[in-house]
Amino acid sequence: MKKMFQEIFCSCTKKHNEQCAGRLENCPDNARPLSKACGCERLKVCKIRGDRQLCARMAQLGVLPGSEIELICPLQSQNCMVRIMGSTVSLDQLSADNIFVTPA
Repeated sequence: MKKMFQEIFCSCTKKHNEQCAGRLENCPDNARPLSKACGCERLKVCKIRGDRQLCARMAQLGVLPGSEIELICPLQSQNCMVRIMGSTVSLDQLSADNIFVTPA
């Protein structure tokens, strides 16, 4: 039996004038999946989509909407290396596809 899950967006869902965890994050039109980012550059996370498990894992790693990450090694094989809050993290293809970023 195939497991079905509800897709969750790990970003603010409040109305425009309300606060969301102390900040309001918008995802601009030029946002792209982390897996599509090229070169070593600093990026800002604007949205994470996925099931509760993926969102919880990203939160534990510090990958949250509004946080800045540095792309160390773009997705060339199965994993993508990023630096966040001084730690280097390896993300799989699924995770990288569901993290939307903009230039920092």
